[in-house]
Amino acid sequence: MFVGIDLGSRAIKVAAWQGGNLVDFKIRESGFEPHRQVEEMILEYQPCSVLATGYGRHLVKEYFAYEVITEIKAHALGIHALLPEATTVVDIGGQDSKVISLNAKGQVVNFQMNDKCAAGTGRFLEIMAVSLAYPLGEFGPAALDSDKEVQINSMCTVFAESEVISMKNRGVPRQHIARAVHASVADRIVSMLNRVGYGETIAFSGGVANNPCIVEMVRRRLENVQVIVPENPSIIGALGASLHAQSQGRATE
Repeated sequence: MFVGIDLGSRAIKVAAWQGGNLVDFKIRESGFEPHRQVEEMILEYQPCSVLATGYGRHLVKEYFAYEVITEIKAHALGIHALLPEATTVVDIGGQDSKVISLNAKGQVVNFQMNDKCAAGTGRFLEIMAVSLAYPLGEFGPAALDSDKEVQINSMCTVFAESEVISMKNRGVPRQHIARAVHASVADRIVSMLNRVGYGETIAFSGGVANNPCIVEMVRRRLENVQVIVPENPSIIGALGASLHAQSQGRATE
């Protein structure tokens, strides 16, 4: 069995690959000592090989993993395994966003990351949801229910939150503000897509892919493009890591 671990800034994802199939996966919050969480998560597997990716991949390697790979490569491998027709990957993580261009073999040919600030990331959406008193799972659906276009001009999280507070104080309904927040993230993702280049099929990965408003807004901003969300998009990086562990051939199943 080959195990991939994606230790992100917000959550730990584990994928177990055996016999050409994904046999199990787990997701937990990272917590204060994420390596102890990882230890509990993989204990039952008795893997022959472990490989790590994500924000905390070097911490995982120190305790458990044979090797590490970048998130770019892990998400490319995971998406290509599930959706070989995808030409571009959009991964909106907790602390950064990535757009990855793939060739027909699933190899990375170009990418761009937004990792200088929280704007356009999962953390940005979390902060805005709290400011608007939405549970995170209700934030996207609430934004989709709005049909009014209001605009947030700043993509800096601190200044954007100030704009949100100002809108609240002016009596703007919160679902309209929620829509504006999601639109600002979608605009940034589309801008990254335009810089990297994209083909006819874009696949989302990462936890924010579970937000229906972000996916729908990106879809509406692109013409003649298929936008796909795989099942369980949060584990794509971990899946890619498990596939790479298998490809290294350190052990046989």
